[in-house]
Amino acid sequence: MINDLKQSKRERRRAHIRLRVVGSPERPRLSVYRSLNHIYAQVVDDTTGTTLAAASSLSKEIKGGAKDGGGKKGTAARVGEAVAKRCLERKIDKVVFDRNGFDYHGRVAAVAEGARKAGLQF
Repeated sequence: MINDLKQSKRERRRAHIRLRVVGSPERPRLSVYRSLNHIYAQVVDDTTGTTLAAASSLSKEIKGGAKDGGGKKGTAARVGEAVAKRCLERKIDKVVFDRNGFDYHGRVAAVAEGARKAGLQF
C-alpha cells in the first residue's frame, strides 16, 4: 500500500516535470530511471520519439568497471559518462535533464555529474 503511494506520487511529479522538460533535435532530453539495483539513462528526441543514445548499469563495459568500487553511486557516474560519450559521438553536446520524478540526489545526481564531467552541457 505504501509502495503504491510512493509510486503514484513519483508518477505525479514526473508528469509535472514533463510539462516543462521537452527534448528537441537541438537539445534532446536526458532521461534517468532508477530501480533498486540498476540505473538507466537515455537521450530522447521527443519530436520524433527516437532514442539517440542510451546506457545502463547492465551494459558490459559498465558492469566490468564495477570491480573498482564506488558502489551504486560510482556505477551511476559511469553510466552518465557512457551516455555522454555516446552523445558526443553523435555530435550532441547540449541536453535537458529529466530526473523522471526522482529526487535530484544520490544516484540521479551522480549520473548528471558523470555526464557533465564527460562533456555534456545542461
